[in-house]
Amino acid sequence: MPTQFTRRQLAAVGASALGASATAAPSGAQPDDGAAAAREASRAFPAGFHWGTATAAYQIEGAVSEDGRGPSIWDTFTHTPGKIRNDDNGDVADDHYHRYRDDVQSMKALSATAYRFSVSWSRIFPQGTGAPNPKGLDFYDRLLDNLVANDIAPFPTLYHWDLPQALQDRGGWERRDTAEAFADYAGYVAEKLSDRARHFFTLNECATFVELGHATGVFAPGLKLPPGRLNQMRHHALLAHGLAACLIVAPQRGYDEPAILSYAISSFCLLCICKLSK
Repeated sequence: MPTQFTRRQLAAVGASALGASATAAPSGAQPDDGAAAAREASRAFPAGFHWGTATAAYQIEGAVSEDGRGPSIWDTFTHTPGKIRNDDNGDVADDHYHRYRDDVQSMKALSATAYRFSVSWSRIFPQGTGAPNPKGLDFYDRLLDNLVANDIAPFPTLYHWDLPQALQDRGGWERRDTAEAFADYAGYVAEKLSDRARHFFTLNECATFVELGHATGVFAPGLKLPPGRLNQMRHHALLAHGLAACLIVAPQRGYDEPAILSYAISSFCLLCICKLSK
């Protein structure tokens, strides 16, 4: 079994597996076996259930210095010798920034109906705050247009651990300013993408980037904060979610069906799901 796949091979393997799972009958069942049919019906997924794929911006996009993108804490961390095995980094990664059309076609071949991806904060606001970068937003506009054209629902995640390095240099998540900057960025992105994206995640796995990035130091930015500072940082991360939720509400008022807002849960975090009203 190969340990590496091309995009074409991945799509072929996935499509075959999905086809088999959709058509296989239970062992020993007969076509006219009513009991077996009832059992199969009870295992059916509800209407509106999505089979999808998920990625993170730094893991797949590459193009770290193109079209005005600013550095993130993961650029700094991966380029620090000894932090990552083999000194690997995301400078090119899967080159999704240039090959997103091929990747969408792979999702379509897999029969995926949803794609959860993250938006690179420093691609939209290279310094974390200030004037937005139009070329950064253009990429996500193109991606969403391509997803919608292929009947794949976009599920944007607004933070998957890649804080702009400029904000980290000013204190990162230990500062309330960072929570406020995140809310402004999240509100801006939601306003621009809400015409095609109806589901948003604010933070991905809050406990992971808090504990591994700021307590044990094995993830970016590689800090080992004492308990008091760590608790303040936890507070600001959750505050960021709340402030962002308030600003994401605003662009939803013109839609008959409000967007669904949440954050991606991990251990030691409470789940908060908001159905935004008009």
